Amino acid sequence: MNKLLIGATFAALSVPALADTFSVIENQPLSELWVNPGFYSYHFQRDKGFDDTNPGFGAEYRLSTVASVTAGRFHNSDRQMSNYAGVYYQPWAIGPVRLGAVIGGFDGYPKMRDGGWFLAAIPVVSVEYQRVGVNFAIVPTYKERLHGALSVQLKFKLM
Repeated sequence: MNKLLIGATFAALSVPALADTFSVIENQPLSELWVNPGFYSYHFQRDKGFDDTNPGFGAEYRLSTVASVTAGRFHNSDRQMSNYAGVYYQPWAIGPVRLGAVIGGFDGYPKMRDGGWFLAAIPVVSVEYQRVGVNFAIVPTYKERLHGALSVQLKFKLM
């Protein structure tokens, strides 16, 4: 599974190397609903025994070509249930790859605010093709409270 994740990551990241254009995405209204089955997280601290599989359910509603709202629930890397709600803002592109961040609230991490809600800004790279997409997020390590990872989220467009 790790080789597959690393291969998929390099494949997605190599797309920009083939594209010769960096662009600012024009903000146009959209109405798209995407759903996801959670995440797979490749933790940077491999010796800590974190749970890399983070199944759950989430939705992303794209309001425009650069912004969407998201919410969901998943089994986190500390083996607890987490909820999230946030806003994606991805105003840049390199070829078919969108660049930006998700800013939102998360809960369920026992060492972060005793499992309560907290805010985070996470860099995100997304690739979408017709009805299938992938979000790659780089989750930073924060002290001994949150554990850094490359997170991969497969998503499917319903409308």
